Amino acid sequence: MPGSELESEIADGVVFRVVEVEGRIVGAMGIQDRGDVSLVRHAYTLPAFQGKGVGTTLLRHVLTLTDKPVLIGTWAAATWAIDFYRRNGFVLVSESVKSDLLRRYRSLPARQVETSAVLADERWVREHRSAAFT
Repeated sequence: MPGSELESEIADGVVFRVVEVEGRIVGAMGIQDRGDVSLVRHAYTLPAFQGKGVGTTLLRHVLTLTDKPVLIGTWAAATWAIDFYRRNGFVLVSESVKSDLLRRYRSLPARQVETSAVLADERWVREHRSAAFT
């Protein structure tokens, strides 16, 4: 992510946390308060450190930074990311719910909404039991 984009995201309220190994950032993840929910944003782990607990450590930590329900958006084709979040207790929301959530909490082009997936934590699921999940 270019520095100007990072600055813009921070200015927009995204709080970032990183994991460092020997002074080198090997993973980063952000969380953003959006009123009644928090969004996990920009989750990255260097390929050499994937599968070694970096992402799980970051996710568990950023979840402690909020007491609100948490939503995560990712590319629908990023099956490895969806599998990671599912292993960590998140569930995919239905297509119609996904579209509503992305319109409510993000400002994305229609094509990006179409090609995205949204996962929700157990707090969100409990509050929205009538919503359909996949």
